[in-house]
Amino acid sequence: MTSENVASESTTPEAPPSEAPAEAEADTGLLSPVRAGTPVEAAVGDRAWLQAMLDAEAALARTQAGLGVVPGPAAEAITALARVENFDVRALALASRETANPVVGLVRALTALVAAEHPEAAEYVHSGSTSQDILDTGAMLVASRALRIIRADLGRVAESLAALAAAHRSTPMAGRTLALQAVPTTFGLKAAGWRQLVLDADHRLALVERTGLPVSLGGAAGTLAGYLENALAADPATGDDPAAYLERLVDAFAAETGLARPVLPWHALRTPLADLAAALAFTTGALGKIAIDVQTLTRTEIGEVGERPVAGRGASSAMPHKQNPVHSTLIRSAALQVPVIAAGLTQCLVTEDERSGGVWHAEWQLLREALRLTGGAAHTAVELAAGLQVRPDRMAANLALTGSQIVSERVSAVLVPLLGRAPARALATRAAGTAAATGRELADVLAELPELKGLFTPEALAALCRPEDYLGAAVPLVDRALRP
Repeated sequence: MTSENVASESTTPEAPPSEAPAEAEADTGLLSPVRAGTPVEAAVGDRAWLQAMLDAEAALARTQAGLGVVPGPAAEAITALARVENFDVRALALASRETANPVVGLVRALTALVAAEHPEAAEYVHSGSTSQDILDTGAMLVASRALRIIRADLGRVAESLAALAAAHRSTPMAGRTLALQAVPTTFGLKAAGWRQLVLDADHRLALVERTGLPVSLGGAAGTLAGYLENALAADPATGDDPAAYLERLVDAFAAETGLARPVLPWHALRTPLADLAAALAFTTGALGKIAIDVQTLTRTEIGEVGERPVAGRGASSAMPHKQNPVHSTLIRSAALQVPVIAAGLTQCLVTEDERSGGVWHAEWQLLREALRLTGGAAHTAVELAAGLQVRPDRMAANLALTGSQIVSERVSAVLVPLLGRAPARALATRAAGTAAATGRELADVLAELPELKGLFTPEALAALCRPEDYLGAAVPLVDRALRP
């Protein structure tokens, strides 16, 4: 009997004739292009989840073998057969409808597979465990593997943004507030700000990765009673100090999986999911800030940056002249979805009793979607940042649009010692209004005001109104942000 047949026959009721074929049910990413084909997609797919649960089962057997509860050869047999290619993933999915989670069918299939090849080892599959221990530990393994991919991509994004910030530390552009030109800034400072958000996101993910992804060991209701009973059966002396045995069990299981050690069983204490969700939401939000800025700056009327042109990318189905900003659009789509999903995962903190009927089950797809959207956004941001085209000439042209009104704040500040605060503000406001209404340069308007006669030469007023000379601390701020 093949392993595929073992999985199918031991777990799966016959599908109704009207059911669509398995391949028709696959989530191909058609409606989620931000993650389609990215590395994280495979890392969180059904096969990856199944392998993670099998890894949890194998690690548990090895852990118990190390403590003398499971024979070493049995643990080796379980580990050797706990491979996703030995199972029919679709059959296990269908079987899970009868038990509300995929672990029950998985344990049956794994037990049957082990029994067929190593009969003496079959009784040690899933020894003392419960479905939630395996699924939650598997979920943490999936998250850990996905976070490594996401953080590697964030590192590449940060490197590209650092290069942009350094190259354009003093490239002047219009700073905009509430959609309007405000005061001059530099593109380097904007890129440094984007990079800081990416570093902040990576820091939050690193904290979760190091300490917030724990193994799950609780047994049926969080008391680890089943594990302890198995240990007592193997060695009655365990009863002399059960707490010490349980400490060794949890520590060894954490070491086997590479996950963190929890203080308590967390079947109904869903802090790990809530913390992970918050970090993923922040990460997509950080990337979304970059995306919306790029979308704004790439507008035809602004044109200060652009995504790298690639033949066929961003093409419109109706307008041949368009090349849409695809990468920033995809990233923004993820940034709008993940916080909503994170709210759902956080809501799952409100779980009843020692295991929830429905709340726990609601987490699985939400977590998968949050991970793959975040991973898709990070992977897309790598190409966006590396290929971003910066157009200093358009930045300069846009700075000149208002005839130097963009430095009215500077004019007002310089006039305060000469005229007083209120009169200086009123004069600068009046001059800016005149410049806007007449289309004249602000320096020329100022030169004609009687209040300023004899106070400035025309050359001094022209220098005062040069936007590129009013960058504040933008350049040293970039240098500080990029300092090792």
